[in-house]
Amino acid sequence: MPARDRVPATPAEGGGATSARRGGAGRARAVTPAPATAQLVVGAVPVLARLAGLLLVLAGLVGAVAVFPTYLVVGGQALRFATGPLDALVALVGPGATLVVGAGLLLGRVPRLGLAFAAIGAVLAVGRLLIELYRGNGSTTRPAIEVLAGERVLTSSVETGAGWVLGVVALALTVLAGLVAIAAWGRTVMDDAGSLDPFRPALAGAAVLLSVAAVLCLALPAADVPDRVVVDPATGLETVVATEGPQALLERPGLALLGGLLLAGALVLCAVIAPSLRPRLGAVGGLLALAVFLLAAGLAGLRDALHGEALEWTVPGAGLLVLGVGMAGLTLLAWRWRAGTPPTQG
Repeated sequence: MPARDRVPATPAEGGGATSARRGGAGRARAVTPAPATAQLVVGAVPVLARLAGLLLVLAGLVGAVAVFPTYLVVGGQALRFATGPLDALVALVGPGATLVVGAGLLLGRVPRLGLAFAAIGAVLAVGRLLIELYRGNGSTTRPAIEVLAGERVLTSSVETGAGWVLGVVALALTVLAGLVAIAAWGRTVMDDAGSLDPFRPALAGAAVLLSVAAVLCLALPAADVPDRVVVDPATGLETVVATEGPQALLERPGLALLGGLLLAGALVLCAVIAPSLRPRLGAVGGLLALAVFLLAAGLAGLRDALHGEALEWTVPGAGLLVLGVGMAGLTLLAWRWRAGTPPTQG
């Protein structure tokens, strides 16, 4: 057939068929959903986020140094948190975690994890700061039996030491880091594919249950003085004599009472907020701050019980440590969580 009599191929033939197949393949690729992996998108880290990391590093360093000098001088007795390797290890749990997370945030690594840790830690630090201010200044107004740095003492006279001053500075730096982190949160670009989203309600429910149980445990001393049984030699009658023990979280007056109430409320509030933070690693950072606080409090109660013969570890103290381990488990679960991959569509 002459060239002028050739008819161009229709879309159903030849090159048109090839184009149709290509178009079909392109459409098939377009409707195939991406796997629900935890692909992380991190933008430029703002200066405010790095500043929050720097403040966390300073808080961790100051808090670690505060463990070693004299904390308080109560009734002429000098108290220190680190009287041995085990005491130092327990006291360094909180500052060590703060230092590591702050360094990662300062370097720009997964910034929202560090920002969430800083914000949640700051909310918890406000109540602790008020309690420390009461211990150093107002505890002599109404003298009472206390357990400080593992020692059972009567707060008839209290003088602050370098350890107390450094501890207060560390808590103040933690609060300041949290304020800067909150300001930097909206300016920090970091997101993922939402792999944790289906699990967030269950995660929040479990975190709230653990936090409410932790508040109940904090309401009683983690280490207490047991009651004594006295036998009357004349009659042989046994009588239980109650011995005054350390004050619980909400038994102290003034600033300490306000700090205890704020701490209890903040613990429950943060347990609600932390699992909802985006992306997944943001929730991990918030839960990590809660876990570090509970573990540090539980280990401190165990240290107090082992430190002196007059004190015994209580059920609330043991429960606080168990709840800290449970919160750490939720943190690990949120970190390792991967949603299932949805089926592909042809």
